[in-house]
Amino acid sequence: MDHNQATNPGEILRFALNDVPATDNWQLATDNLAVSIGSSRGATGRLEEFHAEFLAEGRVPAAASPLTTLGNVASLVAFDAGQTGAAALSHSSTCSSAFQALGNAVAWLRAGMADRFLAGGAEAPLTAFTLAQMRAIGIYSPFGAADWPCRPGAGRPSTFVLGEGAAVFVLERGSRAALQAAGETALLLEGVGFGFEALGSKTGLSADGQHFQQAMRAALQQAAVAPAEIDAVVLHSPGTPAGDAAERAALRAIFGEELPLLLSNKWLLGHTLGASAALSLDFALHVLETQTWPTPPFATDVNGPALRLVRRVLVNAAGFGGNAASVVVTLGM
Repeated sequence: MDHNQATNPGEILRFALNDVPATDNWQLATDNLAVSIGSSRGATGRLEEFHAEFLAEGRVPAAASPLTTLGNVASLVAFDAGQTGAAALSHSSTCSSAFQALGNAVAWLRAGMADRFLAGGAEAPLTAFTLAQMRAIGIYSPFGAADWPCRPGAGRPSTFVLGEGAAVFVLERGSRAALQAAGETALLLEGVGFGFEALGSKTGLSADGQHFQQAMRAALQQAAVAPAEIDAVVLHSPGTPAGDAAERAALRAIFGEELPLLLSNKWLLGHTLGASAALSLDFALHVLETQTWPTPPFATDVNGPALRLVRRVLVNAAGFGGNAASVVVTLGM
């Protein structure tokens, strides 16, 4: 059996957007709700605060360990969601962490190990120590906050900028036949793919983005769609010249010289590390629903005009260590 293919061609994985009330006391209570949340760094600010207290006073409060362990990223979300069974999974795969969570969702739902799956990413890295680490790599943007400092696709200089945020999605199994019979459309997760390249530099990547190519091919294969059926790509593109160029080289290897519409939201948010893939996915779903996106106020190859209706979107993510992930989403029936 080809494990990149869905086990049941009539089964769909849909985003259950309309089933979550927009209130502060919402619950998705079910005996078989699973949760997977990715975060590159976890409770960065709390950890730094407790460490500073330890250096100053030689002790830390009892809450230091449970409040800083990465495992509680998912368990706290599961508690708020009213989870009473299944699993709460936390993990770090650098900047593709949220798509690793979606991979868990696909596997668990298709295996019948969960009825619903809460998957996404969260990051709050805006601390002096984390900013210093990014600047030490030599990729941080020289532009001020009022000058749109993150500029994906704009070339040199490097314009990487840290941001913070979170996005979480409710996924559930469904029947394509039932959706068609009802005459309804739904936002569907069609494929998830992963890639990896082993390099000497843990912050580098190959010039032709081998890990991007692997991830995109795997996602397209699982979705059973050809490159020509992709209308737009939400890029990883963090504003670093080498990273931006490698991703575009990988796109040309998959799509040829005529690329789909290239989109990005990092020029508005910065790079949110472990949350960035989830926020890119949220942007892709917004594009599918509204057919609109903002135009950057600087020269770039992203967020231009559409040449056709955007019905299916590929979303890319990648991170330090050589990993990459891609998903395919559509508004279908």
